[in-house]
Amino acid sequence: ILMVDEKGKNMKCLTFFLMLPETVKNRSKKNSKKGNSSSSSSSKLPPVCYEIITLKNKKKKKMAADIFPRKKPANTNTTAVQQYHQQNLNNNNTIPAPNWQGLYPTIRERNAVMFNNDLMADVHFVVGPPGGTQRLPGHKYVLAVGSSVFHAMFYGELAEDKDEIRIPDVEPAAFLAMLKYIYCDEIDLAADTVLATLYAAKKYIVPHLARACVNFLETSLSAKNACVLLSQSCLFEEPDLTQRCWEVIDAQAELALKSEGFCDIDFQTLESILRRETLNAKEIVVFEAALNWAEVECQRQELTATIENKRKVLGKALYLIRIPTMALDDFANGAAQSGILTLNETNDIFLWYTAAKKPELQFVSKPRKGLVPQRCHRFQSCAYRSNQWRYRGRCDSIQFAVDKRVFIAGFGLYGSSCGSAEYSAKIELKRQGVILGQNLSKYFSDGSSNTFPVWFEYPVQIEPDTFYTASVILDGNELSYFGQEGMTEVQCGKVTVQFQCSSDSTNGTGVQGGQIPELIFYA
Repeated sequence: ILMVDEKGKNMKCLTFFLMLPETVKNRSKKNSKKGNSSSSSSSKLPPVCYEIITLKNKKKKKMAADIFPRKKPANTNTTAVQQYHQQNLNNNNTIPAPNWQGLYPTIRERNAVMFNNDLMADVHFVVGPPGGTQRLPGHKYVLAVGSSVFHAMFYGELAEDKDEIRIPDVEPAAFLAMLKYIYCDEIDLAADTVLATLYAAKKYIVPHLARACVNFLETSLSAKNACVLLSQSCLFEEPDLTQRCWEVIDAQAELALKSEGFCDIDFQTLESILRRETLNAKEIVVFEAALNWAEVECQRQELTATIENKRKVLGKALYLIRIPTMALDDFANGAAQSGILTLNETNDIFLWYTAAKKPELQFVSKPRKGLVPQRCHRFQSCAYRSNQWRYRGRCDSIQFAVDKRVFIAGFGLYGSSCGSAEYSAKIELKRQGVILGQNLSKYFSDGSSNTFPVWFEYPVQIEPDTFYTASVILDGNELSYFGQEGMTEVQCGKVTVQFQCSSDSTNGTGVQGGQIPELIFYA
């Protein structure tokens, strides 16, 4: 039999020699005459003889996955395959169908069938804290191939021959995610279990899964979870993730400090945030966030949330809050009436504001440096004419993309070309039609061709390699300056910004000319 591939090229030649029944009888008679075989052996059929001749093939050997691309099994086997996949999730212990191996063409797929499967399992794990445990099957060989810790546990010099291993410090869902990676070579992460999965990957030294967890956390990083992730990144010794967390906390400090996650951080992380020089927030916001943390910490320590206990759990961290740098109104209406300060501290801080000879304070009295905003100017010149640029409720809009994560704080806008004037500006930032930030404010222009900043309430996080839409609707003096000789790409420090026209623009603004000459951002 000549075996050929789909293109008609020779692959292998198989020759089969079959013994017919009559030949078997004749051979049996000959053997009986010669006395070379017993009666029992003459009754048996002779073995089928075959020979495989491999033809020369200069092509590189292919793996099973290359020869058999992944595709849906035939209709007759679809139900069985789905049962096996469902069994992996439910741990039903048995595989009813025989020859299940024939359903999967690659070793990877056959190996995946063993995931969370009691078939041939030679070890079991009782995972989770008391009261929330789950018993999961495992196969020592597969686990040892995927983790050096499992290899030492099962085959090392100090290996213990246990049929059941208890793991109380790992969540069952996280342990299953790690097993799925080891068995199936698949990474299945979820926002509510990714930190626990990272812990499991670190504990059992599965570096590629750990790296995937860190990447997942970096892409889902926001002001809401930055403080918690900062605490965890220090615990897991992930410096890259730590740096990304600080970038978000610095730029969106007020959002981060007001988030629920801030109250969940440990004391060491609290101190590091309160010490931060580049924290871009009002000090009254820092003060209120520290009091909120203290209240939750009292609950964790099973203390009544009194003023005395709040001060007790804050300890020396209280003096890291730069109360003397607050605006006087913020101090008088906030910190001074909070009760957290002693009477002497309150008096000394009031004297610090008003007296020529200032008293010594335990609090840090030097303002934070904050962040210096960068400006990306997209026009090479500007002009004005007697019939433009006019504003009648129409929208000026432009699209942009960056190559690094930045935080848009606001836009720089042109003002009146006919002397000083006040404008009302509604600014908006969207991504794929979804509003990420907007604000309605006023700015005063002095009649020059300078740009005038208009700010969002909070900086908006911008991810790289995605186009966003910046828009503004102006109301005020109808004639203003406008930009000319626009650039499609601008290098601003270490950030490259690309511009393109927006379909939302109904007042004439585009890449070559118009309004929104500047993007103001932190990077």
